[in-house]
Amino acid sequence: MNPVVIAVCLMLLLSLLRINVVISLTLSALVGGLVGGLSVTDTLNAFTEGLGGGATIALSYAMLGAFAVAISRSGITDLLAHSVIRQLGGDATAGRLLWVKSLLLMAILGVSISSQNLIPVHIAFIPILIPPLLHVMAQMKLDRRLVACVLTFGLTATYMILPVGFGGIFLNTILAANLASNGVQVQGAQLPLAMAIPVGGMVLGLLCAIFISYRKPREYDLARILAAEPEKLHVKRGHVLVALLAIFTALGLQLYTDSIILGAMVGFIIFTLGGVVPFKQSQDTFTQGVKMMSLIGFIMVAAAGFSAVMNATHGVESLVQAVAGSLDGHKGLAAFVMLLVGLLITMGIGSSFSTVPIIATIYVPLCLQLGFSPLATIALIGTAGALGDAGSPASDSTLGPTAGLNADGQHDHIWDTVVPTFIHYNIPLLAFGWIASMVL
Repeated sequence: MNPVVIAVCLMLLLSLLRINVVISLTLSALVGGLVGGLSVTDTLNAFTEGLGGGATIALSYAMLGAFAVAISRSGITDLLAHSVIRQLGGDATAGRLLWVKSLLLMAILGVSISSQNLIPVHIAFIPILIPPLLHVMAQMKLDRRLVACVLTFGLTATYMILPVGFGGIFLNTILAANLASNGVQVQGAQLPLAMAIPVGGMVLGLLCAIFISYRKPREYDLARILAAEPEKLHVKRGHVLVALLAIFTALGLQLYTDSIILGAMVGFIIFTLGGVVPFKQSQDTFTQGVKMMSLIGFIMVAAAGFSAVMNATHGVESLVQAVAGSLDGHKGLAAFVMLLVGLLITMGIGSSFSTVPIIATIYVPLCLQLGFSPLATIALIGTAGALGDAGSPASDSTLGPTAGLNADGQHDHIWDTVVPTFIHYNIPLLAFGWIASMVL
């Protein structure tokens, strides 16, 4: 009757039944609070107070959506799409189609990986890069579930193994620091080495998605894509220059201030002052962008409230302690159950960065007691923390891809992003994380 287990399972069940994710999170938080011993009033108060934790990212998404629409109106994204069409050519033979698909997927993967370290903008690039390519993807009959898997792989596997950018935060600032504070001293070089086997499971999942699960063509309604695109205008060189200035300014401000809100807002203002978005159309353009990103923002706000209720019930701590107290002496079973509990916690919280500090306090002493090596402990704690991030309805690693791929309403968040990424990444992570804890 642990409130976290019940709330997360209920949330996943409702989401799979196509109940709106915001409603699923809210209802599950209410049930979890009641199961955890809170009154209805206390549960609602905790949920309401937690909503503020998602306000910043919701406003960030709204600003980013307006910025993305403004970029589309400049015509620079049309140039990108046309360059892909030129690569495809008029004959569109099977071999040529395969070549262009491969180049497109590799480019998307490269940008996704770079967003975690080289240019650490995280998911901010997705609503800008992906919507203009939906028309081309539909012409090639490229399955968007595959694109979601490619994006999520770049967003999650990267921080798990590369100790730079967001990976430096996860591996060094969070994972290594929590291991050290609980009695396991590790060196920086050990972290990527220990996480290599779990990430290898994700690589296997990505290859399965590419060559098995989603290799067949999938039809999309071109009319709906065209209806979602901004009005086609003649591409002016001056507008392209304004777009480049706005993009680099927004990127520079985001990196300097660590604020998507400020970067996107200044970028939108540059588009307006530069004449790409006329003053009389700025309100409609901004509204269109907010509409495109509104669902994602509301999900993140509801997820913050859900997490606050779970913290108020102290269900996470009791779950971890209960599991740790019942597994003494059973090394293999202990490793599997610890990973499974990590999966449940991260599926509910939606953030691997927030999960590691919660579980490390209990898991690290248990690993030492059971005789796990430092490398095995790194792999176990790191994988338990990251598990669920790729398959949680409330994770930005799934919300980001949906924000771009569902610009025309033809990509379901749960069945086209969450379920594919859960199957291809969380299940291999669970298996390969267990293997790593046994062999290292």
